[in-house]
Amino acid sequence: MIKIKRALLSVSDKSGIEVLAKGLADLKIEIISTGGTAALLKKQRIPVRDVASVTGFPEMLDGRVKTLHPLIHGGLLAARSRSTHLDECRQHNIELIDMVVVNLYPFEKAASEPGAALERVLEEIDIGGPSMLRSGAKNFDSVAVVTHPDQYEEILAELKSRRGGLARETLSRLAVAAFELSAAYDAAVSRYLRAQLLNEREGLPERITVALKKGKDLRYGENPHQRGAFYMEPKARSFDEWARLLGGKELSFNNIMDASCAWRLVKSFKGCAAAIVKHGTPCGVAVRQGAGAAYLAALKSDPESAFGGIVGFNQAVDRQVARKLVESFLEVIVAPSFSREALEVLRLKKNLRVLEPGPLLEKGRGTFNIRFVPGGALVQDFDEAGDKEGLKVVTKKKPAPDVIASLRFAWQVVKFAHSNAIVLAKGTETVGISSGGTSRVEGVRAACRRAGSRAQGAVIASDGFFPKPDNVEAAHEAGVTAIIQPGGSIKDADVISAADRLGVAMVFTGVRHFSH
Repeated sequence: MIKIKRALLSVSDKSGIEVLAKGLADLKIEIISTGGTAALLKKQRIPVRDVASVTGFPEMLDGRVKTLHPLIHGGLLAARSRSTHLDECRQHNIELIDMVVVNLYPFEKAASEPGAALERVLEEIDIGGPSMLRSGAKNFDSVAVVTHPDQYEEILAELKSRRGGLARETLSRLAVAAFELSAAYDAAVSRYLRAQLLNEREGLPERITVALKKGKDLRYGENPHQRGAFYMEPKARSFDEWARLLGGKELSFNNIMDASCAWRLVKSFKGCAAAIVKHGTPCGVAVRQGAGAAYLAALKSDPESAFGGIVGFNQAVDRQVARKLVESFLEVIVAPSFSREALEVLRLKKNLRVLEPGPLLEKGRGTFNIRFVPGGALVQDFDEAGDKEGLKVVTKKKPAPDVIASLRFAWQVVKFAHSNAIVLAKGTETVGISSGGTSRVEGVRAACRRAGSRAQGAVIASDGFFPKPDNVEAAHEAGVTAIIQPGGSIKDADVISAADRLGVAMVFTGVRHFSH
């Protein structure tokens, strides 16, 4: 345990700082402060010394230099267990600082403002704050580093209970939080400057820092024996900024994964869309006039797989739609809004989670797609190509405009399925989906089996090329009349020949949507 005798307070976010400072003063802890923080405390009649009176230098360069001084950093970095450090402090009149309370300039807020000038954003890059918190955190055995207003109440309570002292466990936890904040802050600055100053086509970054903060603990991960938590962007204040839970139980790890997929899928359509997602892949998608019609059409695609699924809408859910939803067992409903009457109906199902996307989920994606593997990570851009690319008709049979529209719909859906994904569609609704297979032709057969008689006259989309004519033959046998696929197989000529022989129209996109 250490005894806090002197504290330096310099905060950008002044929420609760008066309460903390008054508590410190009541405990006879000397307070040093800077600029606006010092002015605020003086206004509240809380005893405070200006940093300038400690360093002998005024704030300068428009406030860029305030605490960057040996008399500050010496007081933070001096190891109390080393007599040489203490001797040097006495020699140079360095006063030891036992606590530093710092939160950083709101860089991310400034950087996210539409049309923000580079010069304006650069001024929100904090230099002195990160320097102080790093100095204090390096010396955590002797210095408490407080970085967020959420910590004030707990710190004050412990100081009061320990008569001005803090336990080593507390100091350790505060130090880790300080370095995590510093890393996240620098990551945000580097991301912004990369986007502003460098040509993204030069390649992926030499280094990537994943900087997220815990939004909430989850009961467990994908399975009960795995720990699980949801992490979000550092600037977010609560899980509600990802999504608001309007009804039902707490979200699970798998709920969040599937709800994300469902929301991204329906948001990719301009028309009124509904999507049912199960285990990270769609099992039914439709675009119709009205949310209720879209849901029923999506449900018809594969009602068996829809049991226990997640449903996404890109339009509001009203009472009539809600009544249809509660007829089935569903885990989550995600939509941009719900009427009061709809919520009354949905909340009758105590275990049904009702979710309204927040700004973080609305954003849709991060900067890069990162997948961790033992010893490192695979990094790629997100797949955003191909949805509106020009289509190349490669068969003698030319698809009619309404068939082209259906092919485009199926092609948009297959992007959200996985590995050897196959989507059968009629108009703008799916009638059979196969995902996660290890054989392309078996994926075709599985999707056609799910479609049953509805495969007659349907179109088919494949996330990767057809490697052999057997895929065309299996689709034709089930009644499929048109195919959309990337092309690019060494057997393309044989595949096209099979389609011509069977009277099936085929278009190539030149882009594949294969994903694991």
